[in-house]
Amino acid sequence: MSKKRNGGLQRKETLAGFLFVSPMLIGVTVLVLIPIIATFVLSFADWNFIVGFKGFNWVGLDNFQKLITDATFLKSFRNNAVFLLTVPIYLIISLVLAIIIDKNVYLKGYFKVAYFMPYISSVVAVAIVWQVLFHPSAGPVNQFLMSIGISDPPKWIADPNYALISVMMISVWISIGFNLIVYIAGLQSIPKDLYEAADIDGASKWVQFRSITLPLLSPTTFFLLITGIIATFKVFDLIAVLTQGGPIQSTSMIVWYLYDTAFTNLKIGYASSMAAVLFLCVLVITGLQWIGQKKWVNY
Repeated sequence: MSKKRNGGLQRKETLAGFLFVSPMLIGVTVLVLIPIIATFVLSFADWNFIVGFKGFNWVGLDNFQKLITDATFLKSFRNNAVFLLTVPIYLIISLVLAIIIDKNVYLKGYFKVAYFMPYISSVVAVAIVWQVLFHPSAGPVNQFLMSIGISDPPKWIADPNYALISVMMISVWISIGFNLIVYIAGLQSIPKDLYEAADIDGASKWVQFRSITLPLLSPTTFFLLITGIIATFKVFDLIAVLTQGGPIQSTSMIVWYLYDTAFTNLKIGYASSMAAVLFLCVLVITGLQWIGQKKWVNY
């Protein structure tokens, strides 16, 4: 009888546990799992959701074959690859600023807030401000460049040769704040005894940075690297407000081209194939990072 009672009690506890987590499970299933599965299914089909399911046609691998020869998609893919360079740039800047603010600056709270403001500000507002700053003729940036003797400064966002670089600069400026705060938290978690012992042994500041700070910050760097790479593949809002993929597709990204294909041209199946490729790219890069972490991350 006791075994039956225990078994019944365990089943009730299990059921109660499932009931408690069911809102989260339902939300994840409806908002995450089902859309992911639907995306992979639609990537093998030609479908316009306005027509309805009557216009649903299986095309197999045709969508993926089109991607290989699609000049706009290949251009967007290359732009995304170049955009990845923003990650190591703002990680280095954030680390340097975090070390300076953590050790050598008064009013640390002020600088934390100042650098964090662009990250929590509306991307639309930030993009509009930078549109004004990068205005080809009346913008403060070019006005300053002309005042120091540069007669023909770049057109920045309006120039196909500088548009992507301009967006990358804005992205770096926005991203520094979040990474700075995380790095400062990582620095403050490093035991001070290690630095005191290094000082007693006569280690220079550079040796302390190379032998103590960098290794003990490697888990933080790994986290920021993974999240940063994933974020670069999802960049959309800056492109949507600033350039809409132009000029001449010089700033077109995969997510922007996916959005334009799905909701402007109404090619849902073709857009889903892009989403599948994007998912696989992020999965592969993240997997390589997880494999490589054993060689440089110290827990």
